[in-house]
Amino acid sequence: MKPLKVGDTVQIHSYKHNKALHRIWRSATVINQTDDCLVLGNFKTRAIESDGRNWMTKEPAICYFFRNQWFNVIGMIKPDGIYYYCNLSSPYLYDGEAVKYIDYDLDIRVSRDGTFKILDEDEYQKHQLKFRYPNEIKEILAREMDVLIHMVKNRIKPFDDAFIESSFETFKELRESGK
Repeated sequence: MKPLKVGDTVQIHSYKHNKALHRIWRSATVINQTDDCLVLGNFKTRAIESDGRNWMTKEPAICYFFRNQWFNVIGMIKPDGIYYYCNLSSPYLYDGEAVKYIDYDLDIRVSRDGTFKILDEDEYQKHQLKFRYPNEIKEILAREMDVLIHMVKNRIKPFDDAFIESSFETFKELRESGK
């Protein structure tokens, strides 16, 4: 399998615990990759839902996928500032086809002033019963939620607007250069 490199275009696939496809983002550009983090950027990207509905993303987004953390973070660049959307999820993997992860329902939405709200707790409760999440997964998700909230409250990277802005500049340069 060919490894990802800066400038590559890749799809993002989200699955549910039962391995059913949840959502596909058709295109994202690799901005950076380290041993523990993959940074992607996208703008006006088609997203396809499992039921076939599709839509276009409205604003530029910088996406952080972690190899060892059970969440991913999306910095959305809106006209009035940067907002963050966080998915509790399995660590990502890249299999040569797409960047893939399992979405575990719980999300955190972070406003530009740093206030946050935990979302989809009802969906998490429903799916943990439906898909029989093992206790080990539920414990990992509880710990990772605490880690994520700590990062949000303390503006730890990637919850640092300057870091998102820098990544966005790199994304624009890659798109302009055609890489």
